Amino acid sequence: MSGANSWLQRQRKTDLADLAQYTGLKNYDALKKVELELALDEFLAENTATFQSDPKLANYYASRARTIGSPIKKDVDGPVDKPKIARRRVTKAPEEFVAPAESSEEEPSSTSTAIAHTPSRALSLASRIPLPATPADVAEAVDRSTVALRTHVASVYKKSGITEATHATRETLSSVNAVLLAISAFELYFLRPEVLADRYAFTIPAVSFLGTSDYPVFIPDMFLLLTASFWSPALLWAFTSSILPSISGYFINMTGGAPRGRVTRRSSPTPETTIDPLTFSIVKALISFVVYGQGVTFGGWINEVSIARINSAIYGGYKGILAGTAISGIFSIYDAVLKK
Repeated sequence: MSGANSWLQRQRKTDLADLAQYTGLKNYDALKKVELELALDEFLAENTATFQSDPKLANYYASRARTIGSPIKKDVDGPVDKPKIARRRVTKAPEEFVAPAESSEEEPSSTSTAIAHTPSRALSLASRIPLPATPADVAEAVDRSTVALRTHVASVYKKSGITEATHATRETLSSVNAVLLAISAFELYFLRPEVLADRYAFTIPAVSFLGTSDYPVFIPDMFLLLTASFWSPALLWAFTSSILPSISGYFINMTGGAPRGRVTRRSSPTPETTIDPLTFSIVKALISFVVYGQGVTFGGWINEVSIARINSAIYGGYKGILAGTAISGIFSIYDAVLKK
């Protein structure tokens, strides 16, 4: 059996099958690769006038022209006689002896064949395929993202002014006056429901979506401001917890130091604070113990009902007031020691 065209021999079986289907060759499914090469070579040689101008078969006819040693005749008017020297015996390559075995195996796709025949195309295609990142690249990307996030968070935190507000709040609360104000606010928090009772205002309806139930809202009864039930205990607490201690702390002020010799307008020491916090705490403790602890009314000037209401409303009663004065007194002494 004479060998087929060399160009057909270089093709894979799948390419040959596609070419047979393209040219209209029949009954090629059961042929082996070598048989399919010979059948295609004979069929294309017989139909040269039909397919010689087809770009897909240009390589075949060029190889055929080199084989027979004469140029391809492009006569489209009539059929071209098959040359006598159409096929010559060639020595079979070693691959042809294993061709039947190869034909039984599944052939690669046409894309793989094209890539195998054109190395430059394979290189360009490989350059477009994204390669997986190495562990070093992943670690570097994570580091860059972490640094960017940390920088952004630090910038937002700096622009928010939280640091300045925190320092200002700490400076404001780090004083004896802030401690005295906090103690008074604590007492007033428990006293307010007693002197200004809450009254029902309205109800917030239940929200099934949030799973909440009806919530009644109570607000202070502002009409009590027009009655003695509010002003009697309110004025008593203000007098014993603020007014009298403040007056005493203003006149008995030890923060400026003890004067030496005769006191004149020029030599009188200037106190550091307007009201001495230690004197304030001591006087508040004494008056609270006398009024709320012993129930002294000073000849009926103080209403006993108001004393009882305040004593029952404030957390711990008069003992809670004494505990607050002890705390403020300790803070006053500590502040004075630090300033000296």
